[in-house]
Amino acid sequence: MHTDDYARTGADNTAGPTDTAALNTLIATLIDSVDGYQKAAADTTNPAFAEMFNARARERQAAITSLQAVVAKLGGNPEDDGTTAGAIHRGWINLKEAVLGKDDEAIVNSVESGEDYLKGKFETVLEHKDLPAEARAAVEEAWRSVKAGHDEMSRLKHSID
Repeated sequence: MHTDDYARTGADNTAGPTDTAALNTLIATLIDSVDGYQKAAADTTNPAFAEMFNARARERQAAITSLQAVVAKLGGNPEDDGTTAGAIHRGWINLKEAVLGKDDEAIVNSVESGEDYLKGKFETVLEHKDLPAEARAAVEEAWRSVKAGHDEMSRLKHSID
């Protein structure tokens, strides 16, 4: 699986394996986000929530496509699968739902938790000022979606509490 470490080894500002690895980590985590939003949309009983979750899934898919294009342009092999941690999390949610049932508050809490995790991944990559300009532009564009989604889900969670 991907490493979350990010360290440039060269003195120049050209793309290297660590750049594509960092982007692929974001891609895999965004794939998890799409999967999570689609599951949440299917599980909720609230049509407005389902519409919101599906819209976020589509937005995240666009971010994935953009980041995959940058990885390919940088000479890397773009990630096309989610993470093991994401799959385990969805499995845990399925088990919990089987035992406790599905309710919108639990669904929103799960989505918001995933948003916190995704936000942290992006913040880690954005801290590195030596990311090549093209990669940084794609990450910053995806970050706007991630930040908006995080803030929206946080507001939604707190409105339900």
